[in-house]
Amino acid sequence: MERPATTLVTGATGYIGGRLAPRLVEAGRRVRVLARNAARVRSRPWAGRVDIVEGDVTDPDSLSRALDGVECAYYLIHSMGGGARFHETDVEAARLFGHAARDAGVGRIVYLGGLGDPNAELSAHLRSRQATGRALAEGGVPVTEFRAAVIVGSGSISFEMIRYLVERLPVMVCPRWVYSRVQPIAVGDVLDYLAAALRNPACAGRVVEIGGRDATTYRGMMLGYARARGLRRRLVPVPVLTPRLSSYWVHWITPIPSRVSGPLIEGLRNEVVVRDESARDLFPEIEPRDYATAIAGVIDDLDHGRIDTAWSDAGGAGAAPDSLPHLETREGMIFERRTLTAAASAEAVFRVIAGIGGDRGWFYADSLWRLRGRIDRLLGGAGLRRGRRHPDALRVGDALDFWRVEALEPGRLVRLRAEMKLPGRAWLQFRVSEEAGGHARLEQTAGFLPKGLGGLLYWYGLYPVHARIFDGLARAIARRAEAG
Repeated sequence: MERPATTLVTGATGYIGGRLAPRLVEAGRRVRVLARNAARVRSRPWAGRVDIVEGDVTDPDSLSRALDGVECAYYLIHSMGGGARFHETDVEAARLFGHAARDAGVGRIVYLGGLGDPNAELSAHLRSRQATGRALAEGGVPVTEFRAAVIVGSGSISFEMIRYLVERLPVMVCPRWVYSRVQPIAVGDVLDYLAAALRNPACAGRVVEIGGRDATTYRGMMLGYARARGLRRRLVPVPVLTPRLSSYWVHWITPIPSRVSGPLIEGLRNEVVVRDESARDLFPEIEPRDYATAIAGVIDDLDHGRIDTAWSDAGGAGAAPDSLPHLETREGMIFERRTLTAAASAEAVFRVIAGIGGDRGWFYADSLWRLRGRIDRLLGGAGLRRGRRHPDALRVGDALDFWRVEALEPGRLVRLRAEMKLPGRAWLQFRVSEEAGGHARLEQTAGFLPKGLGGLLYWYGLYPVHARIFDGLARAIARRAEAG
């Protein structure tokens, strides 16, 4: 039986590439990925099903290895956060990739760029996205260039910027770009188009504009997200907020740095809607979702903690027992991760974790846990009165005080979802792995998805107390395992 032709995915550790690669694998494709850091790919659950080439699109040798025997290559790379010369960097890299693809005999390149009327005065970011598509085609390999506006999904930088602003600011002072027209598209629909391109030779050498079912404005996107989240928000447009000032404002209100938000915001003044409806004729089987449906999908994923990179990411290897916690904000969620080594087996550490709560309590600052349970009862929650089903064994769906067991991998992982009254959603996860010398590595992660400004104030206001509890809990687990 002949092996399927190889498909190359560049940018496989990024937002789109990280979703596309496993989708192609599931469809029966033989997938190869090119990444600057192979270790980042190997941490993905699908890594064992793809070929990995470590290298860079600006390095001819690594391009030659990556493109060898490839039938179709996905180009999902941009360098917007790389400084003021990102435009030149993008075009130079794309030109090199296009010529290397020709020399390797690649049949087609599929590229995801940005919407915008090429005859209008486009921002540097949008000009760069479209110039990148033209540079890819200079090598002579047919390019399918999809052009999209805001992609609605966790991790899409433009959508994340909008979402953070709505979550954190009850009243927003907005520049005139909030009235620019935009046609957002769900990330699932983008992936459908990208995957379908492999089966559709008619789209080779074409620019295909894709968008969701409805067009709106950035104001409409903000208010639509606020409605879906049950948040009351007021937008006050002003004529004097320049793109540079807006980027600084976004820098301080959201985790997105000004070097990234600046080019994005400059592009918000451009109308980005579908003007060419050829996608309907080329891909009649794809029915794009409307904005409200796309938003509902994002919120459902967040409410259920379905963020692959958040819960599967590992902390730094070899972390010292007294290392500081790693605190970060990603895709709207706040994570506090602690890693330590226990002089006990992984089995012993997991056994302690599996017996937490109920009559045994929470191993550290139990009086504070009981106080939190009483407060929860006063607020109408379950408090700690539910206890646990069995003193030693857990199963998915079990109640555990004011938590619920959401995920369980015996000997390896327990994830608890909070059911206490909170201005957001919270999780507590324990992951255990073996280390050399019969020791165990414990990674404890607390995750919180705040709802609006109140959720942020709750997290950061109580973090000094939570940090002490999280630290004591992890160390207590290790001590109990070591004591047998």
